[in-house]
Amino acid sequence: MKNLTLSIKQQYFDEIQTLKKKNEIREIRPNNVKKYCQLDKDGFVIENKKGIVPVKYDTITFLTGAYKGKRPKMVVKVKSAKIDLLTDEETGEFITLNDENGQEYFAAVIEYQLGEIITKPL
Repeated sequence: MKNLTLSIKQQYFDEIQTLKKKNEIREIRPNNVKKYCQLDKDGFVIENKKGIVPVKYDTITFLTGAYKGKRPKMVVKVKSAKIDLLTDEETGEFITLNDENGQEYFAAVIEYQLGEIITKPL
């Protein structure tokens, strides 16, 4: 079973716990691309007919609170994951950004569809 750990704000943690929030969206950047996208041996993202292939996670552990001591957490099943490249609404062109080193990359997000809560916070 493969697990992803993410920190979130208390408001969103509570919304997941009460089943009001059913999706978690994260921005994909050069410094976290390995966490979210499957890469080939040369470090390039793998694509198929559906687009960029996400790393498959079975669960997500959500943590909230201060970054010290015991933090409230819950484990949630992942139903699915989808990666979208962002486009400019006016031109339809892919949006490009620059990282801290000036390298250009395509703006993208990953959306996880959340399932059953496996471990609820104490």
